[in-house]
Amino acid sequence: MTSALEPIWLRFAKRLHAIASTGSHFTEGEFDRERYSEIGEIALQMLSLLGNVPVEVVDSLFPDFGSGYATPRIDVRGAIIHNGQVLLVQEKSDGKWTFPGGYAETGVTLSANVLKEIHEEAGVTCEVVRLMGVRHKAAHAYKPDIREFYKIFLLCRMLPGQEPKAGVETRDARFFPLDALPPLSTGRTIHKDIEAAAFYRANPDAPAFFD
Repeated sequence: MTSALEPIWLRFAKRLHAIASTGSHFTEGEFDRERYSEIGEIALQMLSLLGNVPVEVVDSLFPDFGSGYATPRIDVRGAIIHNGQVLLVQEKSDGKWTFPGGYAETGVTLSANVLKEIHEEAGVTCEVVRLMGVRHKAAHAYKPDIREFYKIFLLCRMLPGQEPKAGVETRDARFFPLDALPPLSTGRTIHKDIEAAAFYRANPDAPAFFD
């Protein structure tokens, strides 16, 4: 299934780079490896032009080129609705707001990953209520990204007697009314994600979303 939201040339360039990386790993021929490497370089040039960033910056985002089968990265996010308000953290990178979260870490369960991110970025201890769903980032209205992501959302509950506070990677952490949201960091969280959190808070038995 293709995305109607991600620019088509960005999708093509990412796919070419992934094929080149996977082919470079699995091929046993020296000349084929050179060809895959050249295709990878062309894809990097395309991504550089599309993202208006230096090739070296794009290349640094793919340190594992040729090391195995190219797959999407995983971004985990914790959604907390408390007293009709949503917990958001302010990113240092762009000054905008998002669900707490980040890359999934190796050797850590999904729920432990999310709870760790919430504690580090918002300073509160929570428990996981349920899986909300999984989105393919390129298939939704997030800021376009030259990397591939699956975004996993967990609905969480904050334990009593706490107040959110900024962590090392955030400027601020606070609750916002659902009808008075701040500017969102749309590479990380979009309005549809917050609407989903409110829905699952009110409908805990609803099936999870995906794609």
